[in-house]
Amino acid sequence: MSHTSEQLVQRFLDILVTGDRPGARALVQQAIRQGLTPDALMSQVFWPTYKTLEDLDRNDHISKLSHHTATRLLRILVDQIGAHLNFQARNGKRVMAFCGRTECDELGAQIASDLMEAAGFEVTFCGGGVALDEITTTIQERQPDVVVLFASSKEDLPGIRALIDTIRDNTACDRIQLAVGAGVFARNPGLGEEMGFDLWGDDPIELITCIIEEPERRADPSQRLIGRARPKKSAQAA
Repeated sequence: MSHTSEQLVQRFLDILVTGDRPGARALVQQAIRQGLTPDALMSQVFWPTYKTLEDLDRNDHISKLSHHTATRLLRILVDQIGAHLNFQARNGKRVMAFCGRTECDELGAQIASDLMEAAGFEVTFCGGGVALDEITTTIQERQPDVVVLFASSKEDLPGIRALIDTIRDNTACDRIQLAVGAGVFARNPGLGEEMGFDLWGDDPIELITCIIEEPERRADPSQRLIGRARPKKSAQAA
């Protein structure tokens, strides 16, 4: 990120935590007048601001009130700017996206989903807190090209491992790519690979690039070191 972008993010963050809605809108409009496109705003300002808010909250460097105020105001602006992104022609790829349970998780995943849609993907953003059986049933019925778990937290990992097992054991889902990004996976480099995902990225742009450039990539079963399903006991052993 350039020094100018860092300054803009800091100014934006300072405004968000106070809940200054007119000030936040004014800063966004000023950035647009100075030549920042909606796409750049989303990836170079909104995303870094979201990440900073997440880090501040996780390390108890911001009050819950300020975090909630900033998160909700940022989401309003993401909604508004998302409608003005430069949408590319559809690329024929369908994505289903899920995330962690919190408001902040959903905000990060929404930014990623908006940018994926702008990049030409057909995106179904399902949010967080969806039961495992509903997720697996819907994935099997809809057969998306890619399932993305974005902005997950460590509390989601047991359910994510169960999801991987269910999808990998279902031959009807062999063609589906599994991808993860941000959240606990960005904070723990290598976790996505070790859990057996096909693709991973620390931020929306990195993940989108991986999905576009590596459509045939599939995880090698030997790479999976975490959450590997235990071998079933034979009838004789039982």
